[in-house]
This record gives sequence, structure tokens and C-alpha cells, in this order.
Amino acid sequence: MTIAGLLFGALAAPPSMAAGDPVASSPDTVSAGTFTKIYDPSIGEPQQWYVNDHTFIQDTSGTWHLFGITHAEPADPDHEIEFAHATAPSMTGPWTKQAPALTVDPGYGETHLWAPQVIRVGRVYYMFYAGGGPDHTQAEINLATSTDLYHWTRLPSGPLFRDGYDARDPMVTRVGSKWVLYYTATSAPTGGNHVVRYRTSTDLTHWSASATAFTDPATGTFGGGTESPYVVFHHGWWYLFIGPRGDYVGTDVFRSRDPFSFSTAGLTGHLASHAAEVVEDHGTWWVSSAGWGQGGVWLAPLMWEKSTA
Repeated sequence: MTIAGLLFGALAAPPSMAAGDPVASSPDTVSAGTFTKIYDPSIGEPQQWYVNDHTFIQDTSGTWHLFGITHAEPADPDHEIEFAHATAPSMTGPWTKQAPALTVDPGYGETHLWAPQVIRVGRVYYMFYAGGGPDHTQAEINLATSTDLYHWTRLPSGPLFRDGYDARDPMVTRVGSKWVLYYTATSAPTGGNHVVRYRTSTDLTHWSASATAFTDPATGTFGGGTESPYVVFHHGWWYLFIGPRGDYVGTDVFRSRDPFSFSTAGLTGHLASHAAEVVEDHGTWWVSSAGWGQGGVWLAPLMWEKSTA
């Protein structure tokens, strides 16, 4: 199933892939073309602003929406308290700044807002995001919903779940009959190996216990090479985009036949991107990049080339 159909339409279940299922004879290597700036959050502001982890979605009228972490430069992650919102007639723009989509709610346990992802199911838009509190070993993954992409209501029952260290950067997709929420975390709440964790759900509000889809050899607490996980199904294979790896503006792509098990041996591409988001729009594939000190949001063609592996 295409990302356009998955994120921007009434959702249906894409294939469930596991060992032994029919797959393409060989996977693709992944690369990106030239990145072009499509949105500058500093326009109309007295100082420079940045957008970091972000998401794109197209509404039912065809308008594209961008949501993301934002703050005035320099980087100040603990005080990122609102989500940027911009709209455009196409992915390449022109993008128009809108009022912030969501602001921090201390009564909900939030001290900052990180890494939104938005999907649509029927007439409802679901925004998954990291609503962090002061205890980084019990970080919150939260949910807000909307019917118009401008007015959002948090789930009344509170956070979906808590995890550490700094569990964040949620990304939701469909695998078979279940929803899967991928996110970055560490192997223990107080630190350890940087990992990509996942949980499953049938209703988007009640989630299973966590399991691990990818483990990086590196250890630590804040940050790490498993941030911004994005999982895509393409030509019979699953692809995991994570970073920063190599440099701050660096994303590695790993392939697997199993959406719940990736390893460093599956490396199939490296992109000059930070907080990469992948979008397919009527057969055209795009990958984005943003982050601290990057001057806004950038977009490049994403290319799949048949591998000999």
C-alpha cells in the first residue's frame, strides 16, 4: 500500500510481511536527490526559528498540512512548547504559516511538545506526539484528535503510555490487522542501548506492551541514532529510516522482510536528512529534512533502485 493511501485516505490494511511470505526477488537501495527549502518558519518573525521533527498530511480538499516541533534559535528542546502548522496546495509549496496547532498543557503533565505524527482514519485525524514531563525515564506518548486539522482535543484519559529514556518520535502505520506505533527509546528506562520500540493496537488508544524492532550498539540516554523512526513498505520489503547517524544531518535506511525486526546488517542507504519523513504523492516519492540550525524544512525526491543483494 502506498504512503499516500496509508496516511492521507480512509485507511485499509497493507500486507503483513514476515519470513516465508512472498516478497520481491531483491530489495531496493534508497537515495535522495537535491534538497530544496520549502518552508521557513522565520518569515514574519523578529528572529530565526527552526522546525525539527515534523509530519505531513493532505486533507480531504487536497491541501497539505505540515506540523512540527518549533522554537526560536538557538536549540532549546526543553522549552519547545508549541507545534508549528503550515499549509500549502502541494508538497513543494508555497507554504503559509498558520497559528500553532497545539500548545503545551501542564495540567496534562506536559512541559514540552515533541515530534508529532498525524494520520487520518475516516473523518478523524489522529496526532501522536511526545508530551514530555520532567522525568525523562517516564516520557509520555500522547494523542490528540481533530476533524479539521486546526482544532485539537487531547485524549481525556491521559497519555497513551510512558517509557524511557525520553521515549518519543512516534510513528504509526498499519501492519495486517493491527496498528503499529514505532518510537525511539532506550533498552532500560534509565538508559542503555538506543532502540526502536514498537507497540500494537486495534483501536489507536489502547496499546500493547513494548517490544524492540531495532537495537543500536551505541548506548546513552538523551538522543542517539534511533531517533525519528519512519517505517515504509515498498516492493515487498520494509524500510526503517532513523537518525541522526554519521552526522546531525544524516539518516540511515535499513531493510527487512519483517516489520518487527531490523538490524544494522540491513543497511541499504544513507540520506543527508535530519528527522526524515517519507511521503508518496501520486507516484512521486519525497523525503524531508529539518532540525536545529537548518533554516526550515527541506524536501528532496526519494529514489528506489533495485539492489543486487
